[in-house]
Amino acid sequence: MAIHKIFFASLLICLLFQISHGATKERLFSDLEKGALEVTAKPSREGVLEAGIDKLSITWKLSSKATKEADFKTIKVKLCYAPVSQVDRPWRKTENELFKDKSCPHKIITRPYDKSPQSFEYTLERDIPTGTYFVRAYAVDAKDHEVAFGQSTDEAKSTNLFSVQAISGRHKSLDIASVCFSVFSVLALLVFFVNEKRKAKLEQSK
Repeated sequence: MAIHKIFFASLLICLLFQISHGATKERLFSDLEKGALEVTAKPSREGVLEAGIDKLSITWKLSSKATKEADFKTIKVKLCYAPVSQVDRPWRKTENELFKDKSCPHKIITRPYDKSPQSFEYTLERDIPTGTYFVRAYAVDAKDHEVAFGQSTDEAKSTNLFSVQAISGRHKSLDIASVCFSVFSVLALLVFFVNEKRKAKLEQSK
């Protein structure tokens, strides 16, 4: 009898998991209302940005085209890879099924939805990889499901992009310490040779 109860409980758990997993799989990017938010991302300077140093001035507001505003509860802003930085990188691949999508892994900020224009100054995180990016904002409903989005680039993800250079792994203080150590080593070696030469001369004079 106990075995039957365990077996039934296991089947019930598997069934619930499949139902919830299936519900998640049905959330498709193509079903979201596109262009519902107007998003801009202005880099703090021209050229390649440095992770951990440079910033983005990000703004978002409701588009006049939006039709699902009543469902908006939260806005999630993310940093996304442009197509050029996804080539031969399956771990950055774009998928239509949202739970599989890997194109926007970097969270910038989450805020309650506000109809008035919003802004945020974002310092690029130190762990951001080298690549070309854009910013996307998702409008999320009360069930934490994405229902609409807007992005700082066009539909083809080819305009208003910016590039980021990752931290090399070396810190300036380490480089300075390395140089100082090298100089000290050379000086110590010179002092050693001078002392040895002086000792040799003293022994010869005796």
